Amino acid sequence: MRQLYSYFRSSAAYRVRIAMHLKGLAFDTIPVHLLRNGGEQHSSQYRVLNPSGLVPTLVDEDLTLGQSVAILEYLEEAYPTPALLPTDHAQRAQVRAVLQTIACDIHPLNNLRVLQYLEDTLQQDEATRATWYRHWVTRGLEALEILLSPFSGNFCFGDQPTLADCCLIPQMANARRFSTPIDAFPTLVRIDAHCRCLSAFAAAAPENQPDFA
Repeated sequence: MRQLYSYFRSSAAYRVRIAMHLKGLAFDTIPVHLLRNGGEQHSSQYRVLNPSGLVPTLVDEDLTLGQSVAILEYLEEAYPTPALLPTDHAQRAQVRAVLQTIACDIHPLNNLRVLQYLEDTLQQDEATRATWYRHWVTRGLEALEILLSPFSGNFCFGDQPTLADCCLIPQMANARRFSTPIDAFPTLVRIDAHCRCLSAFAAAAPENQPDFA
């Protein structure tokens, strides 16, 4: 059985859960609490699996793999049906551009360890950290709104889900959690609302994970 080391609130793990549910892949969730006991991701036992001390980590037979984007690409290649990338090479590149806008431009600036560094080392208060978060998320969502407007249907690209949707919906959930205004992004709001009504996205949502608290 596949195992996914996950934290219910991690947007990176959320991406992978969506993809696995869309592909109908069974897996066991192994919770890794990012706050309890100083963060279970820092334990020596977990560091053997993932030296970066991050989630998610996928174990699939003999493969142990961290980094959510690498996992998404692996799932697409190892389990190609249903496809989460278009067949056209230019469209595949567009999907990857959106995916990387989220995974490389938005998420790293607002990762838990960045927010903890702002709090613990730089002594920034909660209001300042929230302002930091909303600034970078808003900048990223502004770009995504423009990028997706020519291509979107019910999903980021037309009427079939892609890896872009796997990344967008967790980012939108985080934006709402940190009270980031999103009304200025009608394309993103529409896609998010449609996806969250679907069973694969609902099954992957934080509130439906075994470690939700």
